Amino acid sequence: MLLAFRMENVRSFRDEMEFSMEATALAEQDVPREVPWRQGGRPLQVLPVAGLFGANGSGKTNVLKAMGELRSHVLLSFRSGDPSGGMPRHPFRLDGDAVGRPTRFEIDLVLHGIRHEYGVIFDDDRVLREWAYRYPRGRASLLFGREAGEPIALGSSNRAVGRAIEKITRPNSLFLSAAAAGGHPDLLPLFQWFERNLLLAEASSRQMRWAFTTDLLRHDDSRDRVLALIKAADLGISDVRIRPLDPQVVDRVRRAVKILVGREEEAEAAPEIDLTEMGLVLSHTGANEEVDFDVQEESLGTLVWLGLIGPTVSALEHGSVLLADELEASLHPTLVTQLIRLFQNPEANPLGAQLIFSSHDATLLGGATGERVLGRDQIWFTEKLADGSTRLYPLSDLGPRKEEAIGRRYLTGRYGATPIVSHHEFSAAVRPTPGECG
Repeated sequence: MLLAFRMENVRSFRDEMEFSMEATALAEQDVPREVPWRQGGRPLQVLPVAGLFGANGSGKTNVLKAMGELRSHVLLSFRSGDPSGGMPRHPFRLDGDAVGRPTRFEIDLVLHGIRHEYGVIFDDDRVLREWAYRYPRGRASLLFGREAGEPIALGSSNRAVGRAIEKITRPNSLFLSAAAAGGHPDLLPLFQWFERNLLLAEASSRQMRWAFTTDLLRHDDSRDRVLALIKAADLGISDVRIRPLDPQVVDRVRRAVKILVGREEEAEAAPEIDLTEMGLVLSHTGANEEVDFDVQEESLGTLVWLGLIGPTVSALEHGSVLLADELEASLHPTLVTQLIRLFQNPEANPLGAQLIFSSHDATLLGGATGERVLGRDQIWFTEKLADGSTRLYPLSDLGPRKEEAIGRRYLTGRYGATPIVSHHEFSAAVRPTPGECG
């Protein structure tokens, strides 16, 4: 499970920021998951869901994109990187000094019952620092440490393998990425965590997510779970069939799935797959019989839901982390609430999958009475500062009371993270200038 993510000089985040999934004293009862150390130590309390809220352009999406960027570097920097191509990155661009400063990523997670820490610092050309630790008995045990221009410091086990991998590690590739290619037994599980986690569901990946859902529908072991979520959404759909597909379309669908899950790099020649090509036929319950509809006849909300089902089923099945940008887009609030509760429910989510999402839906923040969808320590805000950088902060830092009407207070600006707009400026923007009328 993901414990924390830190970054600096990434997109709209000029300064260091930390995002944590560890529960606090404000956590709702029965929501946090207890994650014991495999070899002793106090149990960790980890949250299964967290939501990011803030004004348009404030940086919510950038938190999710940054996690996706770290994942891409881990999976692809050695396998697909150009030896002379430098390090792709997105530094904060509204400050000339920041553009030349390094980018930093750090992540804390629990892997097979043991806490791990991994971090990397790099500039446009090369990796400057990289490190990984694990805590098998509550104390830090070095897996490796890297400083540009220096021999890599290796942990106490599998040192010969580590030295062989060091020889093939390029200045612009991660040692963790090279170690996975070399089959390093201590580092391969850490690499595989990135490979199977941090799946980003955003607008640009919708085609690939449709392909993902379609691919799951084609396999008996996952079809029932996908179909159950389609039916549970009350879309009027009773069944889904897939017409026989041209082999070339099948290949494009499979490649799109590989790109989505990080097994292949997206290039300029990435497959363009229209949903109509995937052969989906959705049966609706009529007055007297089932009626088939082609997918292009469905509503946008139905299509958005189809794109979320595949990643959701996969996350719950493998205990993965699903990153969902603008979760409520084209979906009814009740459907969004039920999706969140899937991850909150230990019976539906026994493997500790996590959902981290951005949203503008203040109803998810809760009122003064009634059951909360999100606990007070599951809510984070992004706020754009005067210099264009993003500030990220949790609601728990503001000390909200248990009975506080969080949604209403958020909309009135009590927590910040809301747009500052002027009715006068909006009106003036469209008011005709003298001489334009009549």
